[in-house]
Amino acid sequence: MPRVWKFGDSVNTDDILPGKFAPFMAGEDVFQTFAFHYTRPEFAATVRPGDLLIGGRNWGLGSSREYAPQALKKLRVGAIVAPSFARIHYRNLLNLGIPAFEADLTGVLEDGEEITLDIETGVLTHPRGTVQLPPPPEFLREALAEGSILAFFKKHGRFPGEHGAGEKPPEDPLN
Repeated sequence: MPRVWKFGDSVNTDDILPGKFAPFMAGEDVFQTFAFHYTRPEFAATVRPGDLLIGGRNWGLGSSREYAPQALKKLRVGAIVAPSFARIHYRNLLNLGIPAFEADLTGVLEDGEEITLDIETGVLTHPRGTVQLPPPPEFLREALAEGSILAFFKKHGRFPGEHGAGEKPPEDPLN
């Protein structure tokens, strides 16, 4: 079962992957092994596929370096939940197919406890109950079904939520 990795407020991209371990410095095949090198040195060696990162406010601030979320993707992190995300970092997570939920669970979940998270519905189950996270919008569920926004675009030649040639556009709920 996936586990919780709990972090505080203002986790920046240099905390996630210090610049000196960027892919062009450490190597494309090993840079992910330095994720959280200074703040949680055990992380890269012990994180399991599907594990959930819980952060405080302003997750991913700092530079817009894409290799910080790339390291998390290579380590197969399942999702990140934080009350707020730095805008460009949030987009990088979604582009790479790492679900990011805006919610404050810092007082709800404990570091290391096992959970389940249904990405489609946003239902998170933990030892003391369940939490309803805001479910991803339809366009993001489409992208995650393909692995990421980038994978969706490569396969369909359009972004999720856009209609392709010959497809009927979605109904406008206001008409």
